Amino acid sequence: MIAKQFVIAAQDIRPLATGKGACLASDRITVSGQRVGFMYREAPDNASDSGWRFFSGEESQDFADDPNNFEIYDVNTIANYDPDIIPLLEAPAFSAFERESESSAFVRTDFPG
Repeated sequence: MIAKQFVIAAQDIRPLATGKGACLASDRITVSGQRVGFMYREAPDNASDSGWRFFSGEESQDFADDPNNFEIYDVNTIANYDPDIIPLLEAPAFSAFERESESSAFVRTDFPG
């Protein structure tokens, strides 16, 4: 298996949203460098899980169905990739947000499922 080449090197991660726990994020964000386009918060799976799940919004179903295209990260890592998520990180479980194409601002949307 080829090692993933991340857009931001580990030593360049800054403390922007520390202490928020772990999250799941798409390689479209961390490897391809796309901004977060869709994010939602589930009930946490365990004590270290924040419940946050981050996608670029451009993942195909085939891409999303492959667990190798996702990794577990500290929420702070994803905040470094896209600081626009930071104001939303205190939203409760079962919240969901998508980025509007015109304004590029996040707006509340329906929780998936």
